[in-house]
Amino acid sequence: MSTPPPGDPPLSIPIKLDWRAVTLLESPYAPAPPRPSLKSLYLAGILFLLTLCTCLVAGTQFAVAYAQNQAVSLDEFLNAFKLFYQHPVSLAAGLPFALTLLAILLAHELGHVFACGHHRIRASYPFFIPFPSLIGTFGAFILIRSPIRTARALFDVGASGPLVGFVLAVPALAYGVLHAKIVPGLNNMQKVDLAFGTPLLLRLFAATLHPGISPGTLLLHPIGRAAWVGLFATSLNLLPVAQLDGGHILRSLSAPVHRFISALLPLVLVALGFFGFWQGWYIWGVLLFGMRFLRIAPTYDPTPLDSPRRWGAFFALLVFLLCFMPAPLYFPPNPH
Repeated sequence: MSTPPPGDPPLSIPIKLDWRAVTLLESPYAPAPPRPSLKSLYLAGILFLLTLCTCLVAGTQFAVAYAQNQAVSLDEFLNAFKLFYQHPVSLAAGLPFALTLLAILLAHELGHVFACGHHRIRASYPFFIPFPSLIGTFGAFILIRSPIRTARALFDVGASGPLVGFVLAVPALAYGVLHAKIVPGLNNMQKVDLAFGTPLLLRLFAATLHPGISPGTLLLHPIGRAAWVGLFATSLNLLPVAQLDGGHILRSLSAPVHRFISALLPLVLVALGFFGFWQGWYIWGVLLFGMRFLRIAPTYDPTPLDSPRRWGAFFALLVFLLCFMPAPLYFPPNPH
C-alpha cells in the first residue's frame, strides 16, 4: 500500500452530474488537448528557417537554369551554395521557388494539424526537414501524440494534408506551365545532368496550354518546378501503405485490405527500381517494409465512412494517379 497524496485529488468527472442531461456526443471530460510546448515551437521555427535557406539555394539554381534556357545543372547547384558567403543577395532569385514549395508543404501539414484539432487529437507543430539537395528539403511532418480513435477521424487526418497541399499546387503548376519555355533537345538524355519525370497532371496542362508540344521540351518556370516537387511529395504521401497518409485513408475504408497492400506494395516499388524506373524505389521499398513492423494503434469506433468521406477517398485516389510518376528522376549514365 502507498501513502495517499495530501489533499483531495481533482476529479476527472463531476460527482453531481445528471447523466440524463448529457446529450449525444457530449463529453463531460476536459475537451481540449494541451498545446505543444514553447520549446517545440522554437524548434519548428529554426527548422523552417534552415529549410528556407536550403530551398533558396535550390530555387536559385532553377532560376539560373530557367534564365539560360537550360536544364538543371549540378555545377550550378554547387555554385549556388557559394552565394551564401560570396553574394547572398543573389539568392533572392530563389524566392519564387522556395516560397511556393514551402507554402505547399506548410498547407499540407496544417491540413493535418487542423484535422487533429477538430477530432481532439494531440499533434505537434509542423517540422520541416532542411537538406542540401536539388529540391532543398526532405519535406515536413507532424507528430501525432494521441491515438486516432475512430475510422472517420483516421480518414480526416490522413486525407486533409494531401488534398489541401494539392489544391495549392495545382494553380502553381498551371502558372509554371503557362510561363514555361520551349527548349528543343531538353529531353535529350545524353545532354542533361538530370531529367525530371512528367506526372499525368503536367501532361494535361501541357496539352491544354501548349498543344502539340512535347511535355519533355518544356522548361518549367521555377514556380512550376516547386509545384512539381509538391506533386511528387503528395504522391509519396498517398501511397496506400503503412502509416503514410494514403495508408490512413485505406485503413479507414478496410483494415484487411490495408494489411494486404502494406505487404504487397514494397515489393512493387522494389520491382520498379529493379526494372530501371528509379533507383530511389529501393529505399522506399525497404522503408515501407520496415514500417509494417511498427505498432499501429487500433481504432475504437469502426463506424463506416459516410458518403462525403467515401467520395473524398475516391478523390484522393484520383489525386494520387494525377501526381504519381514511375520514374520521377533520371540521371543519365554518361551526360554530355
